[in-house]
Amino acid sequence: MKRVQQGFTLIELMIVVAIIGILAAVALPAYQDYISRAQMSEAVELMAGGKTPMAEFYADKGAWPSDTASVMGTTAGKYVASIEITASDATDPGSLTMTATMKSSGVNSAIQGKTATLSTADGGKTWTCAKGDVDDKFLPASCR
Repeated sequence: MKRVQQGFTLIELMIVVAIIGILAAVALPAYQDYISRAQMSEAVELMAGGKTPMAEFYADKGAWPSDTASVMGTTAGKYVASIEITASDATDPGSLTMTATMKSSGVNSAIQGKTATLSTADGGKTWTCAKGDVDDKFLPASCR
């Protein structure tokens, strides 16, 4: 009589479990980086939404606004605690820096409380994204 194999051996099952464990160990840190980058992209997009209103305000008034709330509709988000501005002094009147600060809870631990900046030196005609105190790998590609 012929005997037909009736399933997997224990060693075959252990090999499959080991392979799945190795794949999970490699994938989990990469997935956490993707989550951090997606959360940080909210900060960059909120600041990008303020570029035009800030430039229009400067072109109209000849000075920067005193705070972001006076010209920007949204200054906080699900992951962003606040967006603040730092205007230049009289020696460099066209310079402005917007700083987005991430929340201290509810975001990935790698970017909690970290900042990203968007700055201009020519009255809002061109803007430069800078990392602030966050690692480059967490910034969206448009900001690296």
